[in-house]
Amino acid sequence: MKKISAIIIVLLASVNLLFGQGTTINKIVAVVGDNIILQSDIEREYSNYILQGGKEDPEIKCQVLQQMLTQKLLTQQAVIDSVTVTDDEVSNEVDRRMRSFIQRAGGQERLEQFLNRSVIQYKDEIRPDVREQLVANKMHGKITENISITPLEVKRYFETIPKDSLPDYNAEVEVGEVVVYPKLTKAEKESFRNKAEALRARVKAGEDFATLARLYSQDPGSAPEGGDLGFFDRTVMLKEFTAYAFKLKAGELSPVFETDYGFHFLQVIERRGEQVRARHILVKTEPTPASLDRAKLQIDSLYQMVVDKKIPFSTAASLYSDNNDTKYNGGMLMNAENVQSRTTYIPTDKLDPSVFFAVDTMKVGGYSKPYQFTSREGKQGYRFVFLKSKTSPHKANLDEDFPKIKEMAFDDKLDRKVSEWFEKRRKSTYVKIDPEFQSCQSLKIWASE
Repeated sequence: MKKISAIIIVLLASVNLLFGQGTTINKIVAVVGDNIILQSDIEREYSNYILQGGKEDPEIKCQVLQQMLTQKLLTQQAVIDSVTVTDDEVSNEVDRRMRSFIQRAGGQERLEQFLNRSVIQYKDEIRPDVREQLVANKMHGKITENISITPLEVKRYFETIPKDSLPDYNAEVEVGEVVVYPKLTKAEKESFRNKAEALRARVKAGEDFATLARLYSQDPGSAPEGGDLGFFDRTVMLKEFTAYAFKLKAGELSPVFETDYGFHFLQVIERRGEQVRARHILVKTEPTPASLDRAKLQIDSLYQMVVDKKIPFSTAASLYSDNNDTKYNGGMLMNAENVQSRTTYIPTDKLDPSVFFAVDTMKVGGYSKPYQFTSREGKQGYRFVFLKSKTSPHKANLDEDFPKIKEMAFDDKLDRKVSEWFEKRRKSTYVKIDPEFQSCQSLKIWASE
């Protein structure tokens, strides 16, 4: 027979009785062993879901409770196995989540209005839950840490898939790039610095910072708000920006300084603990005709060296490419739709249009001529691309799709291992779910004896 702590039984009865007489403010909605899950826990996670762009859907609360039940089982085992996380790990995760929430809400003030409390209060509230989630994740990793898969297992998994259920794959390519962005000389940068200095002088002379930011700042995110960036901590901004923002007092103006985006100056509006609210004006540096000509000469030279086999493509990318996202991968583009697998196979319909048109008529092993392009961040530059491989649309098969099928087989093995673990723990652990949630289809397995 399943056991339950006598304390939890009494607590469950007393809390539900207390709130059952009138309006339900909070109540226990589930018990897992010696742990409880409150209605407020469900509501908080549901609010997080909405904050992350989710649409209102009562069924999501069923899924939230299912995740929490799973989490409680994992954390109970973590105590037995001495699985823990550090305070720094918890703090970093709390800060990461709050940065995401603030960005999605459109600023700290809007987030606080939505939460009906300060960010600092909310961080303190979610800290225990974040710790529990991190411990559960680490325990999950421990359960699966020794799992590997052999080629024979991949083959056997593939053979279990009915022929009419095999996935269809679009045409895919592996593409590399070498990128050169124009570099401005000190003299070429001077006009942009002077413009920023002139705007700063106008602020010092008494003109309204917000008005000048709306008229002249080239930061599209903050200019409409008068340059106001809202509250942020030390981990959010560029290091040059952070250095001044956390050094100055409220009302003080920074000197003009340079970042990768151009020339800025900022003014601190308010300090709140380890957060600062500041506004800034940005004057972007733009490539000059001369700097573009220099970049063109450099990319043409690199292209010729690669084509003449004086230097391997991967070496040219690693040593000379200006795109840090690809240069450390030998110039190869990664599939942004499948970040976790770190695959270089990219469906052609997911390629950047300029890359697609460059490789569309190329032969495998070929190089495009250098061409001018604009990055997603709006930077002008030059690049040439290398077509390493290309597949036509096809049904999944082991010859062409072994890496993908291996990933599917590995995920299936992980799922089976975890499911076995949970089924064993669930059967030996007391679980009680409030009647309000017992109709949830996703919770049927938890309610069964």
